[in-house]
Order: sequence, then C-alpha cells, then structure tokens
Amino acid sequence: MSFKTLFIIIVSVLVTIILMNNTEEIDFWIFGDAEIPKLAVLGFMFGLGLIVGYLAGRPGKKSVIKDDSENDEDDYINSNTEKQDQLSDEDREYIR
Repeated sequence: MSFKTLFIIIVSVLVTIILMNNTEEIDFWIFGDAEIPKLAVLGFMFGLGLIVGYLAGRPGKKSVIKDDSENDEDDYINSNTEKQDQLSDEDREYIR
C-alpha cells in the first residue's frame, strides 16, 4: 500500500474513534441556543475541513503568459548552427 492509502486509513480510524466517544449533547450557540450532539458538530467541522482542503490543494488553471521567449529560443538555435558552420572539417569529424 502507498503512503497516501495508509494515511487515509489511519485518519479515518482516528476520526471514527473521536466521533464515537463524543456522542453527548452540548449547548451550542448558532444565532440562538441549541442542544446539538458533539458528534454532529465534530463531523460537520471535519467534513468542512475536507472540502476546504480539497479546494485549496487542487491545481489551479495555469495562465498562459505570452512573451518573446520563442524568439530567444530561435536565436539560440540559430547561434548554435552558426557556430557549427564556423567549425573546420577536422573539428566536425572529432565531434562525430
């Protein structure tokens, strides 16, 4: 198994243990007092964390920046061919 698979299994087991040991109800303020099980609050926060982590970690669109780098590459290629033209026959044989 890969590290990623093992990590997901371990985190899932730990989250399950934590949620199952926190089933009592608590007073929670959500624009007014409400009795909500800790299980619901912790589960909701874990799910929200997964969603936010996924959205933050996914690769974004790569923007294309147009510049004159193509011309630089052409100049580099042309300069290399010009250097080859300046070689003597003996040098060309040595390179081969």
